[in-house]
Amino acid sequence: MNVFWDAIVWLFSPEQYSGPSALPVLLLQQLGYTAVAVAIAGAIAIPVGLAIGHTGRGREIAVAVSGAARAVPSFGLLVLLVLLMGVLHKPEAAVVTFVVLAIPALLAGAYSGLEAIDRRVIDAARAMGLTEWQILWRVEIPLGLPLLVGGIRSAVLQVVATVTIAAYVGLGGLGLPIIQGIPLRRIDQVLGGAIVVALLALVLDALLALAQRAAVPAGIRAQAPSRTPRRLRSRPVQAA
Repeated sequence: MNVFWDAIVWLFSPEQYSGPSALPVLLLQQLGYTAVAVAIAGAIAIPVGLAIGHTGRGREIAVAVSGAARAVPSFGLLVLLVLLMGVLHKPEAAVVTFVVLAIPALLAGAYSGLEAIDRRVIDAARAMGLTEWQILWRVEIPLGLPLLVGGIRSAVLQVVATVTIAAYVGLGGLGLPIIQGIPLRRIDQVLGGAIVVALLALVLDALLALAQRAAVPAGIRAQAPSRTPRRLRSRPVQAA
């Protein structure tokens, strides 16, 4: 219990909120790398996933690519890219690493959201005379949006946790106190940095969970079965 208390003391000590390595600065760096990586990965993976889900072609290739990307160790890829691209391009190497990490979840969320739609709904839209582009934007994307947001949620959580390795190559982020504290045997600092990363992930997960719930179309929410408990029926009074 003393270890956790020491970590809390470290977190709220004034020196952690001043200077270039202050926790707010590291937090902004963590969020910055996460936002840039997820945005670039989304620009690549979401259109591809929507095309796969709409046409039904290329799913096997997408699954294979996603599986290969998930199998790549992020730390090893980061070090390799830094060596290949040079120390002057460490930020670019880090962003590429995190983009590779985010693509599988975004790709799966995009095409699985469209695949989950009842085909009869798509057939009805075609029977009404809608073009394929109109079907995609007016029918498929709104109905598949919850799973797409779920893919974004998964990608954000994976990236925001992995961005801590950026400190190994001198790029800052919330991994910096952890990496600095390990050789110094500062358990309070290591645990304090880990607590901040965990809290950040929990906050982002809660916000994206709300966004995923809000992405459900109003008509589908209205059709959801009510969870209110049944009223207890009064027993009939027996005649004497």
